[in-house]
Amino acid sequence: MFLIILFIAVLLLSYANGANDNFKGTATLWGSNTLTYRQSLLLATAFTFAGSLCSYFFAKALVRNFSGAGLVPDALVHSVPFILSVALAAGSTVLLATKLGVPISTTHGLVGALVGAGLMGASHEVNFSRLGNTFFLPLLASPLMAIGLSTVLYRLLTHFRKKAGITAMSCACIGKPQPVELVMPEDFTMSVSSSPLKVAIADIEQCTIQYQGRFLGMRFQPLVDKLHYLSAGAVCFARSLNDTPKFIALLILCQFFTMKVNFFLLAVVMAIGGLLHARKVATTMSLKITKLNAGQGLTANLVTSFLVIVASRFGLPVSTTHVSVGSIFGIGMVNGSADKKQMKGITASWIMTLPVAAVLGAGFYLLFKTV
Repeated sequence: MFLIILFIAVLLLSYANGANDNFKGTATLWGSNTLTYRQSLLLATAFTFAGSLCSYFFAKALVRNFSGAGLVPDALVHSVPFILSVALAAGSTVLLATKLGVPISTTHGLVGALVGAGLMGASHEVNFSRLGNTFFLPLLASPLMAIGLSTVLYRLLTHFRKKAGITAMSCACIGKPQPVELVMPEDFTMSVSSSPLKVAIADIEQCTIQYQGRFLGMRFQPLVDKLHYLSAGAVCFARSLNDTPKFIALLILCQFFTMKVNFFLLAVVMAIGGLLHARKVATTMSLKITKLNAGQGLTANLVTSFLVIVASRFGLPVSTTHVSVGSIFGIGMVNGSADKKQMKGITASWIMTLPVAAVLGAGFYLLFKTV
């Protein structure tokens, strides 16, 4: 009976995670008016589902970390009341935050639940050294790294764009110039070789005149938009790649299905959670932290996807929420539109996640232990 409840609890946790986390990768698309909410949500769902399925091949380190192995005694790790308490406590915490429209970390919820239930089950045997090195350090460092990287990368890209004279209407044109008398800006044509082919950065009309209509052209704004779509998809993919194994770790005691089937089930439930209950958190992430344009959103997503994918590769339990919010806020600090009051509220919710989940984890463990 307890195993069935545990299986349902993990599905609930996956649903809550999807509701709170799925949209975070595409928040910059909606926030920059690149896509509508519905289009952004569908894109997020597709890449989240793909990442969940692919996490099967990268799951080993994260599954071990979030099973509680090395953090609490093995006897407790293999205890159904302990695992059930962790799943219910983390799921309840994330569902509450989702209801309030607050983007919190499911990873934080899981860590808090592990600690709370662990203290109730083996108060003197919780490995706090492992807790700090494996969990707290990556969770604390990741948003700071995201803010720093997004700030530096955005400044570099902005400097390069201005130096090259690129605007939203610019076009990169490659062709063989025709002998036409034109008065052009000094920095319009940039030769890349001694070949008759030349590369120019200008608007479409200038390119048409310069090459008499015969050139290979690519406008920058559509290119930025397409890269923005891909970067948003990469964040969603990386997020589910990093999160799904954490939930699988809680299903080790449930032998109802094979591991592959479990990954598929959690992927489906996570996708449904995002489709049905992402709106409140999406509004906070997209519209309340800072104002973004497409290029700024692209920069934030590149930083987020890079950090989360690297963390997944090395089994580090970073929070995609912290990384994504940190990247967006870093851009806002540069463009001057960051809402610091909103950020303080989000930070406060991050601080509260651990103790709330820990209290719930302890309470659930005491309840199930006596049943």
